[in-house]
Amino acid sequence: MTGTGTFIVVDIGKTLSKLTLWTRGGRMLDRQVRPNSPCEQEGLRCLDVTGIGQWLRATLRGWSGHPVEAIVPVAHGAGFAALGEDGLLFPPLDYEQAIPEDVMADYRRERDAFTLTGSPALPDGLNLGTQVYWMSRLHPEKMAGATLVPWAQYWAWFLSGQAASEVTSLGCHTDLWRPADARFSPMAERFGWAERFAPIVKASDAVGTLRPELAAETGLPATAQVLAGLHDSNAALLAARGFTEIARQEATILSTGTWFIAMRLAAETFSIASLPEARDTLVNVDAYGWPVPSARFMGGREIESVIQLDTRRVDIRPDQPRLMEEVPGLLRRRTMMMPTLAPGFGPFPDGEARWVNAPVEWQGTWYARRAAICLYAAMVADTSLDLIGSKQRLLIEGRFAEAEVFVRALAALRPETEVYVANAHNDVSFGALRLINPLLQAQGGLRRVEPLEGDLAGYRTLWQDSVAKAFA
Repeated sequence: MTGTGTFIVVDIGKTLSKLTLWTRGGRMLDRQVRPNSPCEQEGLRCLDVTGIGQWLRATLRGWSGHPVEAIVPVAHGAGFAALGEDGLLFPPLDYEQAIPEDVMADYRRERDAFTLTGSPALPDGLNLGTQVYWMSRLHPEKMAGATLVPWAQYWAWFLSGQAASEVTSLGCHTDLWRPADARFSPMAERFGWAERFAPIVKASDAVGTLRPELAAETGLPATAQVLAGLHDSNAALLAARGFTEIARQEATILSTGTWFIAMRLAAETFSIASLPEARDTLVNVDAYGWPVPSARFMGGREIESVIQLDTRRVDIRPDQPRLMEEVPGLLRRRTMMMPTLAPGFGPFPDGEARWVNAPVEWQGTWYARRAAICLYAAMVADTSLDLIGSKQRLLIEGRFAEAEVFVRALAALRPETEVYVANAHNDVSFGALRLINPLLQAQGGLRRVEPLEGDLAGYRTLWQDSVAKAFA
């Protein structure tokens, strides 16, 4: 593509909201980030819709005068908005809000089988159908007349005024979609929710142009097209397909952030029934409508729970040599964390976290704990990858692609796999750009990960044996 136009990607994650400004050729001109704030209304945790919207408007004003041609929204998949003529009918629910036990019990009796939806039964509101079911009880009149949109498409509506739905958002552990048949689930049809969701369009479709009042306020062109957008992990998958090492080949993408999500681009057909439902495996749906075997665990949250939000985290570059120095001692002492630090999630949802041979003060606890939790994340990631049959190629993207102990340990645990890392910050946004230009190639290429030295195989065997005993 040629020309001087620019593009904007709106990336609304669980923890952070990000705005990036790009050239047509895929060069990033600016990046703005805002932590999402805790939100509660009427005693319920909700998504920070007001704060994000205000920040979005203010940030776009800072880009006035840019010849923006298109805006692409991206967001996590466990949220929805109920829209009326004047906008939101009630605040979107935070998926970590606990669901009343009686509501959850009733819902679990209604949901379809995993083999039909590829959607496992998840805690709280992580199954989007759970949220829709509960809100239908809390707000029956509002929900009966509402137009429903997934969280990513809410931001498309915010920007354009046009409501739409799309399959990557409907097909990510929502209980609302049948991946093999590319249609709403029987439950969604039975309750009438399928009719309530806005019309389904492709993620790459323009749903409208920038609202006139937003164009006037921000100084952006009123002709700027707003795309329907997509689920954030699927955007990372699109970015990965821009690398020659990954495109049209058997490969798995491990996206890392609050969630670690592995999505396998399988070269052969697979059966949903082959996935272990109780171990946080699932089927996502990519931007082209194809089912994608996937596995998840809350890796970023688990790491955070150990390092206690310390500003010097496991992924910052200056600390990598010191963290690497701790590894031989950790392997020698067999210092390890048992799963799970996020109960209810991941391949060991019922596990009870505990240290084995925990670091003590004289062993340099500050760095040792951080290096040890990276080894733990590698152990859990290795397990999740096995559950979906990952092989041949693995691309680790996102924030923790810069955590050397984690990525090098994972490479050592999977010696038959070519393990790569990409840019740690912009893969989701770059993937969203590829909705506009599918031929866009990533800058800089991939880096092959050098496996960690030491007895990782023996460490893994002991870790797996300890896990097996805990579940015996």
